[in-house]
Amino acid sequence: MDFTILTLFPDFINQGIHTSILGKACDKGLLSFKAVDIRSYSTDKNNRVDDYTYGGGAGMLMQAQPVFDAYMANCVHEGKKKPRTIYVTPQGRPFTQTIANELSREDELVFICGHYEGIDQRVLDEIVTDRYSIGDYVLTGGELPALVMIDAISRLVPGVLGNDVSADIESFHGNLLEYPQYTRPECWMDKKVPEVLLKGNPKEVEAWRLDKSKELTKRVRPDLYEKYELSLRVIEELSKDKKSNVHLLEAIKRGTGEIISVDPLMIYIPQAGIVFINEGICVDKNQSFESINPEKIFSLLPEKAGIFISTREIFDILEKDERFEFYCDVKNAVYTEKVHKKIKNKNIKQLDKSYIEIIAENYGHGENGYVAKRVERGQVYGIFVEDKLAGFIGTHYEGSIGMLFIFPEYRRMGLGTDLENFMINRELEMGHMPFGQIIMDNDASFALQSKNGLYLGQRVFTWFGLKNK
Repeated sequence: MDFTILTLFPDFINQGIHTSILGKACDKGLLSFKAVDIRSYSTDKNNRVDDYTYGGGAGMLMQAQPVFDAYMANCVHEGKKKPRTIYVTPQGRPFTQTIANELSREDELVFICGHYEGIDQRVLDEIVTDRYSIGDYVLTGGELPALVMIDAISRLVPGVLGNDVSADIESFHGNLLEYPQYTRPECWMDKKVPEVLLKGNPKEVEAWRLDKSKELTKRVRPDLYEKYELSLRVIEELSKDKKSNVHLLEAIKRGTGEIISVDPLMIYIPQAGIVFINEGICVDKNQSFESINPEKIFSLLPEKAGIFISTREIFDILEKDERFEFYCDVKNAVYTEKVHKKIKNKNIKQLDKSYIEIIAENYGHGENGYVAKRVERGQVYGIFVEDKLAGFIGTHYEGSIGMLFIFPEYRRMGLGTDLENFMINRELEMGHMPFGQIIMDNDASFALQSKNGLYLGQRVFTWFGLKNK
């Protein structure tokens, strides 16, 4: 991921990012940072970039032209789309973990750091795509907030932490704050490590940690705890038909999706811009639901959402709106057992960037950019016969197993089953319920899933999108 930071103090930025984990990620080529000195684009003989505000008032304001020139010279590239450009300001939306997740899937981000009384509104309107705040207070400049956001985003880029799983299980995962943790010695200043952590019983440790997370969240962040309780009630309702609702359940449980509405039920996956839409979920006895209508759906949509999956019944209503376009109908196939599957050919390994082109050539439901991002995220695996790639499989943003392809010369050898079983076992090891989504006219895939012990949900779901997005 590439970061460009427009600032009056590039040394401040460089000192903050070329240390510790971010510095190591730069050395590995996972991240790149460019601090651009706005002052060097001033046309004033004294390199001034500020002036008095029209209408009077205290303080000075950064001028539009130096900011614009710095942006055009460093952030606009011929043949490439305009990058997400973030202005850090107390007037922006509160920056959250959900936003960090969303931004971490971008290839390039630009941060603009203001000073004095801010920046001329006209250049902000011209180049800024997002405005975020790290809190309801005022700082001397935008560098510190920019560094905070950059750190939160960078740690979610694959490979930066070294152990990508840790990014999913820390604070704010599942709307609960992280439990307290301890290390040696067992007793320090007459304070002992809780006995349950010393016994080493995994189930008891997990239960203790959950209790402590709930206790802490309820005490210091009641707003988060309310979201946690809502998710539990939604999970309870959806669990009445796990096979059909597995994609909804897993999005909530894995922390990849957030509930943005219960009437209708809408779960947003920020890393993919995907929204799941379902019938309303009753979270209290007195709740009544409105009928589904496109305008209400649009009023609830996050800005970057563009892909959807809903029940077929909902899409039958929404497709009357010309802004939506149909992709495909699917059913969920889910592995409900806890037992690991057997694999005959175990020569399966994670595929790297050198395989992107051949995967994109043979996977017919995604652009090269999508394939590249799944590979970069470490979510695509290949099976080999005599050191030659015989097929591949992966997981999609929303968590489903898919992208299965076996090259013609290696078919009818059971390699597809081996690949699928490998991914099922991998999902089980991560505590997930393995599932895939089968396109309705793919009879061969339905037969494979049934033979392999996966169970089909009864409901038909529709993938669709926004036109021109």
